[in-house]
Amino acid sequence: MTASPQPSGRSFPGSGLAKGLAVTLRTMTKKTVTAQYPETQPDLPPRTRGVIGLFEENCTVCMLCARECPDWCIYIDSHKETVPPAAPGGRERSRNVLDRFAIDFSLCMYCGICIEVCPFDALFWSPEFEYAETDIRDLTHERDKLRDWMWTVPAPPALVPAAEEPKEYAAARKSADRTAAQQAAEAATAAQPEPNRPEPTRPEPTQPKPDRPEDGDAR
Repeated sequence: MTASPQPSGRSFPGSGLAKGLAVTLRTMTKKTVTAQYPETQPDLPPRTRGVIGLFEENCTVCMLCARECPDWCIYIDSHKETVPPAAPGGRERSRNVLDRFAIDFSLCMYCGICIEVCPFDALFWSPEFEYAETDIRDLTHERDKLRDWMWTVPAPPALVPAAEEPKEYAAARKSADRTAAQQAAEAATAAQPEPNRPEPTRPEPTQPKPDRPEDGDAR
């Protein structure tokens, strides 16, 4: 059997302590980089997954986010209301009205599936992260709290210069321009004075002619 190689250098007692003290002394002379939280707030990336904000006006209660959530941590309640017809003789319509929208963040795994599948852009990522609670039951936040987090959502990044405009924006702009042109034309037509039309001439009344005497009658 071959003997294991012996270490070339010999360690003296207390060498480990001396090395540790040397590292400590070198660190003490350097500038500290520790952020004193919460006095100093961290500079978070723009796509930080903190909490989920709700833009309630865009929610149509389609339940797609709740069905696709793998943790089943989204709770939605709603009721139907009848909307009167927009024009006389039209049909009444029914729409869903949101009663409750809550997310249990003790179950949420921040996968972002609910935000991706929302067809009407009602859910957004917020960089807010200071929502710790002492009781796990308080981590179920209702729609009022989710709406408050909506105002902490950062603005979307600017479009790339010379990039093609999205088709949805172009279609919406064309529709708005068409409606504005139609309204301007109607306003110009309503403001234009009517042309002076000549009054119709009435025929003068004809006087009856006197009867001429017949030949041979006495005048």
